[in-house]
Amino acid sequence: MERRKTKQVSVGGVLVGGDAPISVQSMLNKPAHDIEASVKQAVELEKAGCQIIRAAIPDKEAVKLIPALKEAVKAPIVADIHFDYRLAIESVAAGVDKVRINPGNIGSDDRVKEVVKACRARNIPIRIGVNSGSVEKEILAEFGAPTPEAMAKSAMYHASLLEKFDFDDIVISIKSSDVKNMISAYETVAQQCSYPLHLGVTEAGTARMGLIKSSAGIGSLLLHGIGDTIRVSLTDNPVNEVYAGIDILKAIGLRRDGVQIVSCPTCGRTKIDLIRVANEVEAALKDCKKNIKVAVMGCVVNGPGEAHEADIGIAGGDGCAMLFKKGEIIRKIEEKDIVTELVKEIEKI
Repeated sequence: MERRKTKQVSVGGVLVGGDAPISVQSMLNKPAHDIEASVKQAVELEKAGCQIIRAAIPDKEAVKLIPALKEAVKAPIVADIHFDYRLAIESVAAGVDKVRINPGNIGSDDRVKEVVKACRARNIPIRIGVNSGSVEKEILAEFGAPTPEAMAKSAMYHASLLEKFDFDDIVISIKSSDVKNMISAYETVAQQCSYPLHLGVTEAGTARMGLIKSSAGIGSLLLHGIGDTIRVSLTDNPVNEVYAGIDILKAIGLRRDGVQIVSCPTCGRTKIDLIRVANEVEAALKDCKKNIKVAVMGCVVNGPGEAHEADIGIAGGDGCAMLFKKGEIIRKIEEKDIVTELVKEIEKI
């Protein structure tokens, strides 16, 4: 697929936009004043593969979190700021790598100018964060609702506030909890500017529904070349947001590091507990970085034949399974040993 051509910005060394790979983000959900818990979670996020970590900075006391995070992880840190422009300036002074603001809610032009001045001095980009609940009253009155067109107009208005002060190290997000509106809003902005776009479905929901909505919205845009960095917003442990984001990129072929698992949906021919086996294999390989395809199939019909392209896999039999590589059967494994033996063989690859 052909990527939308955009300006490229650097977030603490992680490139966003241009020809840079799509990066995966998440956000800390521990209280901002609980530095120990927040640092621990940041380490967990980075270990899971999170490339950019955002933290809410609700007040001056929370600014102390930034240097603690910078010391604990290599991933760039984004300060999430609302209303008080001084928090953005203090976050920049504390060493943050990007600032997320809504320029329209931090006050006068002079205040926006001060934030821009601080960010420019340290080559720190600004993410404009617009969602369906933050569209200005004047724009809502014009469109009658937070339509995709209204959100797009809000985003471009905010960008113009930064451009007024000759600042264009900008990333834009235009999130909605409605997938169709979210897609339409991003498509609209993509036609109106060349800034990199941060994709996400806001307030997407729980681990189940949030993942479905995020996959539909984020995946659709990425398949059409739109999007430069993503966050899967889930009412769940943020670590699962990271795994979900990585899996979306793998599913559409934009990321090839790590294991890709294919497994069949089971049927009346299946004579092993394939659902358990597939889940155990997935859990055992979640941190494996080998670029291989692993097949977990229920019977010989869906085994070496349909999964011939897999690097390695198993096909269930009657209380057992056949281990195969590149479509060729290697040996038989008893059901109780399937996961252990499969993982052992993968470790040899």
